[in-house]
Amino acid sequence: MLFIVLLPEGIAAVHTAGKNHLQKSFNLSLGSALASIGLTIPAVAMISLYADLSLTMGIDIKSTVLFLLCLFVLVLSLSTGKTSMLQGIVLLVLFAVYLFTIVFL
Repeated sequence: MLFIVLLPEGIAAVHTAGKNHLQKSFNLSLGSALASIGLTIPAVAMISLYADLSLTMGIDIKSTVLFLLCLFVLVLSLSTGKTSMLQGIVLLVLFAVYLFTIVFL
């Protein structure tokens, strides 16, 4: 379901990145993801309260470490105002490590 919601903005972000407008690409992808998450989590929380169901949200320690590492790389990448291909590759490698830990560990 999440892929259906984020697909149009994701396609637009990839298309914009192909035109070498990386800031617009970041804005499209991160903005749509934050909007989806920002609307979904409160809705699920309210439904769980209304239906008197327990709600557990959280991630394990390896995911937390990778998240903080990605956040650190993003802060370094975006603090200068310009991004490079190397910074994008580093983030893709971190994403691959995250997928690897989900599947094999």
